[in-house]
Amino acid sequence: MAVGREDVEILKPRIDKREYRRIVLRNSLQVLLISDLDTDKCAASMNVGVGSFCDPDGLEGLAHFLEHMLFYASEKYPLEDSYSKYITEHGGSTNAFTASEMTNYYFDVNTDCFEEALDRFAQFFIKPLMSADATMREIKAVDSENQKNLLSDAWRMNQKHLSLESHPYHKFSTGNWDTLDVRPKAKGVDTRQELLKFYEDKYSANLMHLVVYSKESLDKIQCLVEDKFQEIRNSDRSRFQFPGQPCTSEHLEILVRAVPIKQGHKLRIVWPITPSILHYKEGPCRYLGHLIGHEGEGSLFYVLKKSGWATGLSAGEGEWTSEFSFFNVVIDLTDAGQDNMQDIVGLLFKYIQLLQQSGVCKWIFDELSAVCETGFHYQDKISPIDYVVNISSNMQIYPPKDWLVGSLLPSDFNPAIIQKILNELSPENVRIFWESKKFEGLTDKVEPWYGTAYSIEKVSSSKIQAWMSSAPNENLHLPAPNVFIPKDLSIKNAQEEVKFPVLLRKSSYSKLWYKPDTVFSTPKAYVKIDFNCPHAGNSPETEVLGDLFARLLLDYLNEYAYYAQVAGLLYGISHTDSGFEVTLVGYNHKLRILLETIIDKIVKFEVKPDRFSVIKEMEIKDYQNFKFQQPYQQAMYYCSLILKDQTRPWVERLDVLPRLNVEDLTNFAPMMLSQAFLECYIAGNIEREEAESMVQHVEDVFFKGPNPICRPLFPSQFLTNRVVKLERGMNYCYSKEGLNPSDENSALVHYIQVHQDDFILNVKLQLFALVAKQPAFHQLRSVEQLGYITVLMQRNDSGICGVQFIIQSTVKGPAHIDSRVEAFLKMFENKLYEMTNDEFKSNVNALIDMKLEKHKNLREESRFYWREITDGTLKFDRREAEVAALKKLTQQELIEFFNENLKVGATRKKTLSVQVHGNQHLAEYHSQKSEAVQPNTIQINDIFSFRRSQPLYGSFRGGSGHVKL
Repeated sequence: MAVGREDVEILKPRIDKREYRRIVLRNSLQVLLISDLDTDKCAASMNVGVGSFCDPDGLEGLAHFLEHMLFYASEKYPLEDSYSKYITEHGGSTNAFTASEMTNYYFDVNTDCFEEALDRFAQFFIKPLMSADATMREIKAVDSENQKNLLSDAWRMNQKHLSLESHPYHKFSTGNWDTLDVRPKAKGVDTRQELLKFYEDKYSANLMHLVVYSKESLDKIQCLVEDKFQEIRNSDRSRFQFPGQPCTSEHLEILVRAVPIKQGHKLRIVWPITPSILHYKEGPCRYLGHLIGHEGEGSLFYVLKKSGWATGLSAGEGEWTSEFSFFNVVIDLTDAGQDNMQDIVGLLFKYIQLLQQSGVCKWIFDELSAVCETGFHYQDKISPIDYVVNISSNMQIYPPKDWLVGSLLPSDFNPAIIQKILNELSPENVRIFWESKKFEGLTDKVEPWYGTAYSIEKVSSSKIQAWMSSAPNENLHLPAPNVFIPKDLSIKNAQEEVKFPVLLRKSSYSKLWYKPDTVFSTPKAYVKIDFNCPHAGNSPETEVLGDLFARLLLDYLNEYAYYAQVAGLLYGISHTDSGFEVTLVGYNHKLRILLETIIDKIVKFEVKPDRFSVIKEMEIKDYQNFKFQQPYQQAMYYCSLILKDQTRPWVERLDVLPRLNVEDLTNFAPMMLSQAFLECYIAGNIEREEAESMVQHVEDVFFKGPNPICRPLFPSQFLTNRVVKLERGMNYCYSKEGLNPSDENSALVHYIQVHQDDFILNVKLQLFALVAKQPAFHQLRSVEQLGYITVLMQRNDSGICGVQFIIQSTVKGPAHIDSRVEAFLKMFENKLYEMTNDEFKSNVNALIDMKLEKHKNLREESRFYWREITDGTLKFDRREAEVAALKKLTQQELIEFFNENLKVGATRKKTLSVQVHGNQHLAEYHSQKSEAVQPNTIQINDIFSFRRSQPLYGSFRGGSGHVKL
């Protein structure tokens, strides 16, 4: 491999203004440099060609454990966690992941401190310190991470052990206390010594690929990279390869029944296939996934849905390497689908037979190729951190020319290659995984790492042929040509250089906020219409009916609007507290057609009994599965229920749901739509006249004509967002048993409520959160090892601002964790006083840089402004105003703010501690009930009695008259 700069032509999107250069350092490290003059963040990602497949036998999880350990310290920067601290304090973030054949480390940071951040990052790969003390603590963190996964179906159903034992695919990849401590000790193996040996032996510069993304010129970035990364050792390791398929004949033609944690039934039909990475220009799996996963009329999903058997279907290549791959079809089943599994598998193979008989169609490939090409050339800019991770992963797999594009552009039509993969989707080659709670008590095996109950039987190809013969005769056919593929990709001239959304029109029916695209220059638009319907959320029944209404609308639209989705025009209809909202985002050319179709469906809404029963069944299972959420998610839910006025618990909705019928929804829909106010936001490549015309059309349909469906709201009916105002100097505590009795994890949300939206107070709180975030993580996670999930973050409920500590743990109960949060705040107080003036200024500047960070794409910008609209705060210049407030802030003011609002024992402090107790800590929960309540502490026993007794903050939202044109 030639060392130095190589002028390789790298294929990039047409609208991409960034510059790229490939270089190879003298240690054989391959690097892609990216210069982006417009970026507000710099980023880097190092992809190392060593993953969990390299784990030594008897030390499962070692590669993943090493990934954790490299973050601790290095010879050059020996202070523990100082890398993460530096990144966080300079407005950045950092993480890593371990895959089967690679481990990826990445970070982003504000532009003015990239050089030092990069130097600290480089030391991971030059001279990391892996101290004995840190080793033991981080094994606990890996174990805590695994504990979190034990009750997750995504992990439990991944039955990798049903494969060749000698193949690394068979291994347990994440590791736990048993594999990294107990078993090695029993064999006299020192895990730390093995860790050091693994790093020395396998981490070699020639197996690494680095992407560096900066604001500087390519020449400057090159100098920086050469300076920082030359010292990585190159031991000239051969690339690790793991030849052969993990599945032999004994692992094929099998039917596995497994018991999930959650309600619901799922079929996963899997075939080992030739990896399509070997033919990525021909895109065989993209072609087959497009057809088998299609949802339009005549598709497999259309037929299954019409039969009432399935609620979701996806198809495509799953886990793969250059040596092996799997093609997966995943079908979410209804109860009726569960009873007709054989017919469903039969229909799937009938559809595959149809593809065999139709032959490979050039027009379908060309259409798919055109959609992919438009998607690549007009892709939204994403954050630098995500971008560098995508590319560094690609660098291990593709030639330099295709580092940016990967396999996104199938361009070579080769029917023989597509046919080859299609032939591999045969009954002789299949593995069927069938998940359902109905199999409880009917299984005879247990998966070794996650304890999943399952059974296995052979299913011969002749049996599948019989299922095909007995499957219903349905009119399966190929999709129609896609009318939603955009033809007009021209950029419209914005008639005005507006920086913020403007209120374009206002009537008694609606408000239209408009923001033409003056930044992104893409042929895309964003449309949001929020239907505020006062009859939509005044009881558990109307909430559930509103949800069923939105879900049924999506269901009715699916086979038509799926084509729009394929063509890059996405849409959504979601239930809100006050009605429902319609969102469209994507190419603007055909957007109006889709919007008008959606509006027509809303107006002509009728309840189809067969679809009602399917959607109702889905909804019941969703509510039943709430108890299987992670305990920290349960704690966050209770926190919201306590704070937000007019919110109702999921149990009430689950209680009313089974009793609701077709007639209830038939009566509800016109009543909900009988009164409404539309809050609209239209942005992007759309002229103001078009925007007004769209909203006028919606108004005409709903409010005009001889028999209008809808009438405007009275002033008293406008929705408000109100939040409970906690009392100063008080600690509130709400304790609850975890909803899943099998879950050992407990969780705490320690929330401190501070103020209602105010620029000066906002920046003080944000600065505290920035400065405290990393010390909190280091103390509570790294040092005290309370739990893998340990977060300090801001919280904003409709303009009511605070901070929250979120911690999930198996080792300690919530009351203990709560006391450790308080202890941390006491310790942090000293750090605040000890902060030098330079450190204070550095933190202020980091926060300013974060605030001034530009939106990457239209969707990100629109979400920011839409939040201002829905909260009612309407401070579109928020970032600029808060930067101005930050520039005036003094260190003394920050200390005073902390002492008044956040310090332990502060007279103005308002704390809410929400505790969810896992099965390990139930004794603590029961003993708490009999303990005397501490002074200035209120134990919340009944959320709704408590909420009714508390004052509320005023609402920013509510009323059409609070903004002047």
